[in-house]
Amino acid sequence: MSARAFSGAGSNVLTAGFVIDGTGTDTLLIRGVGPGLTQFGVTGVLATPTVTVFDSSGNSIGFDAGWGGGTELASAFAEVGAFGLPAGSADSAILITLPSGNYTVEVAGANGSSGVALVEVYEVN
Repeated sequence: MSARAFSGAGSNVLTAGFVIDGTGTDTLLIRGVGPGLTQFGVTGVLATPTVTVFDSSGNSIGFDAGWGGGTELASAFAEVGAFGLPAGSADSAILITLPSGNYTVEVAGANGSSGVALVEVYEVN
């Protein structure tokens, strides 16, 4: 699942919901991309996106602010067919294993900044 939109501050952050059906758990790659969009000619991007994952009770259960270029995440990008991100970019990504249920992801700008962002949720095998 992915969506590109303007992400602002407060109640105007980019928000996406998803459901994990069935029983057991699923490992997901969740990304908040801002600077990485410039390689596709997108302007006005969110310079420092953060990603926060919430459970159905509104509890924060995962967070990232700058993916850091780690090999585990880079391997996950390749595995699911996601475009690469520069190792030093401020884009955010998280690998998280979740039980079945309803979830929400927010992509926000650090320090209340705003701009165009992409939220992505991939199932990792």
